[in-house]
Amino acid sequence: MFGVLFERGFDGRTYLEWLLSGLGWTLALAVFGWCFAFAIGITVGVGRTVRNRFVRAVARLYVEVFRNIPVLVQMFVWYFVLPELLPPDIGNRIKQLPPPWGAFFPALICLSTYTGARVAEQVRTGIEALPAGQREAAAALGLNGVKIYRLVLVPQALRLIIPSLTSEVMGIYKNTSVALTIGLLELTAQARQISEETFQTFAAFGAATLIYLGLALAAYRLMSWLDEAFRIPGMTHDRIRRIRLRRPARESTP
Repeated sequence: MFGVLFERGFDGRTYLEWLLSGLGWTLALAVFGWCFAFAIGITVGVGRTVRNRFVRAVARLYVEVFRNIPVLVQMFVWYFVLPELLPPDIGNRIKQLPPPWGAFFPALICLSTYTGARVAEQVRTGIEALPAGQREAAAALGLNGVKIYRLVLVPQALRLIIPSLTSEVMGIYKNTSVALTIGLLELTAQARQISEETFQTFAAFGAATLIYLGLALAAYRLMSWLDEAFRIPGMTHDRIRRIRLRRPARESTP
């Protein structure tokens, strides 16, 4: 069934090499996108819990905008609209970037900002799930606001939300497929090219499906190991679920 993958395409490479090339771009988008999204998520998530109303409002605006707009629309905005909004010299340089970089960087920004908004909500939930005494005890020890978050709240929150971050890690791999709409030849785009050239649709997308499945399982095992290694003794995730159930009612209160 998969014998077609060992045949050669118009460029002299085997179709398996096409898939591996697409896998490389998928991994690059997912890994770098997750790193940026994690940094954004921590920053915005902390901003959602501080006492400063302006910072909370800006952080919430970011989350509502980037989390609720479909990732495909955001991909088009970063690729087609942003160069037109920038000064002409900068916009023209962006549009003249050689392939695949002209599509890779907008896709990376899109996935980073979109996933970062989702991670921010996880971080906020983790911080709010911690007992109020954690913040009070840290303040009693003389720690200022920055040190309270950096040394006490954020480290515990991150350990608490590792299971819920698993879905975001796995999700960013799947969302990389949206980059094919702006011309990046990642894994799904390469499978589509193989299908169009050989008419072996089942073999092309079947192989891509198995690769995505392998990536998802690897991400799941990695996050499970991290959860076991960094789990807070005696803490469960029931508190997070209770916070999520109470949160909408509390936010609707004037």
